[in-house]
Amino acid sequence: MSATSLCSSNNNNKENICASFAPLPTSFHLVPTNSPRTPNPPSIMASDNSKKLRAELFEAGLQNRREVVGEAYVETALRNGSSEFAYAQQELITEWAWGNIWSRPGLERKQRSLLNIGMLIALKSWAEFGIHIRGAIRNGLTELEIREAILQATVYCGAPAGVQAMKVADEVLKDMIEKGEHQRQLAEVSPSYKKSE
Repeated sequence: MSATSLCSSNNNNKENICASFAPLPTSFHLVPTNSPRTPNPPSIMASDNSKKLRAELFEAGLQNRREVVGEAYVETALRNGSSEFAYAQQELITEWAWGNIWSRPGLERKQRSLLNIGMLIALKSWAEFGIHIRGAIRNGLTELEIREAILQATVYCGAPAGVQAMKVADEVLKDMIEKGEHQRQLAEVSPSYKKSE
């Protein structure tokens, strides 16, 4: 296998910028086990150990997912994603996001929630953002911490994204208060705020 070089010249500075790319050996490429290109691939996904690992990850993922975003959301997500076409995605998300990443040592759930808040604002993924605001409260973040994360993301991700994030977070918090899942922390968040009468 030989490396491929790509070069680009910068006309302003008369410099050439080059990068070399070496292809990975075929054995490094992941090919679905049912791919027509690999009639009899060695299948690690079909092994008993792999099935056991996936089942364990799925169960751990379900538990983490329910604890963070709530039983009702998880049941709805699984039900909505239970078609033959879509269920594989629910398995993937439950196993690898919730079973693997959310089970890893090194970060507390509060810290993972803060990361998700920032990343979902950057992605402008508002449905997921709302779900993770609920999860952030359940994981012990305060309204002040959530607001500060949104304000910081506003600077780095842009005002339109930050404004939308603040609206979504406010709606989720109000919904949680209405359902008795959260108590308003507004006095802590903004002591100078006075509700107009």
